[in-house]
Amino acid sequence: MRAVVQRVLSASVEVEGRIVSAIGPGLLVLVGVHEADTDSDANYMYNTLLLSFASHFLQLLVYTASHRLNYCLFSCRKVLNMRLFSNDKTGKAWDQSVMQRNFEVLLVSQFTLYGILKGNKPDFHVAMSPAKAKPFYASLVEKFQSSYSADSVKDGVFGAMMKVSLVNDGPVTMQIDSPSLQGAAQSSNGYDDLVADGEARVAKETC
Repeated sequence: MRAVVQRVLSASVEVEGRIVSAIGPGLLVLVGVHEADTDSDANYMYNTLLLSFASHFLQLLVYTASHRLNYCLFSCRKVLNMRLFSNDKTGKAWDQSVMQRNFEVLLVSQFTLYGILKGNKPDFHVAMSPAKAKPFYASLVEKFQSSYSADSVKDGVFGAMMKVSLVNDGPVTMQIDSPSLQGAAQSSNGYDDLVADGEARVAKETC
């Protein structure tokens, strides 16, 4: 799974001349689903975007006790990669998450994130087929809403021709790829180095 995350002052989705979703300050997340994606990829993605920094140390203790947990549980307790917002109280940049700021999230399905150029023409064969991707994407939206707030998490219309408007704040734009497609060796090294060091090696987790 791939997500392009943009920090925004506002964003909206229009379909057939009608605004179907709109948010104020928060995150606009374009989501691409790979044909090989599983639930663990969805879990990794929403936990990466939503979980708080404080939970990481607890995960580290649990991990060292059991040595090898499912990556879904690992990601549920990992350090929040997406600290894209400043702290108004301290003035510290890159300090708080979308949930800590009580901001909103707008999810938009985007199969073209897995486009591959063949000559000058894009090919999308590695993207999950629409029939499979639709319920998969819907479950991802539900994960976001149940983890945060149904009122604070909006989405576009799957498979529709959408006009997406945004005011990018910064601009700040980042890409996240779930680990299952990054190679087993890389994921294993991330586990082992984390435990060997006994502390959060954020570089290993692409913070």
